[in-house]
Amino acid sequence: MTRRVETALIVGAPLLLAILEIFHPHPHDLFRLDLRAWMAVHYLQIFLFPLAALALVLLVRGRRGFAAGLCRAAAFVFGVTWIAFDSVAGVATGILLQAAQASGSPEAWRAPVMAIWTHPIVGGGATPDSAPPLLAVAGSLAWGIGSLAAAFTLRRAGSSWIPVGLLVISSVSFAVFKTHAPPGGPIAFGALAAAAAWARWKSPS
Repeated sequence: MTRRVETALIVGAPLLLAILEIFHPHPHDLFRLDLRAWMAVHYLQIFLFPLAALALVLLVRGRRGFAAGLCRAAAFVFGVTWIAFDSVAGVATGILLQAAQASGSPEAWRAPVMAIWTHPIVGGGATPDSAPPLLAVAGSLAWGIGSLAAAFTLRRAGSSWIPVGLLVISSVSFAVFKTHAPPGGPIAFGALAAAAAWARWKSPS
């Protein structure tokens, strides 16, 4: 791909995802969600999650070594796990909620909705007595590892501390905020976009 197209992808994909996550509803009560916003965000995330993972990979393009390889592997795990996670916890849950609202008796749908939402592998939320969903944890961990590996790779290649620091912020965002809804998602993906923009600006060739 050309340099301009690659730059548009490496900066634009995480930037668009960061902006999108600002509008991600907080699911404090699933049956009171703004379902239009919920469905729009989750459909778009299916495309933007893997593109953000690809942007992370392109950030270390041409670099060799263990850290660069770890970044690529972690980005792949993130893309795969969060597409599956988003499709079920986000889209499938939203479809059931739409059907519940259309039925006129939404409470009758609570059990099947919660069966998906609290599922230990593909669910979107944990109960006080259960662990967080496996795919969400795996994807968040993969993003953290991939971003840290990218930061190490760039620093080893002589990059300034600014993109390195931004990648560290991206790495720890999900661990700190425990969500890709705001503020976790906007910070994680926005920091990647800023790091990529800085790296490209400093290396225009």
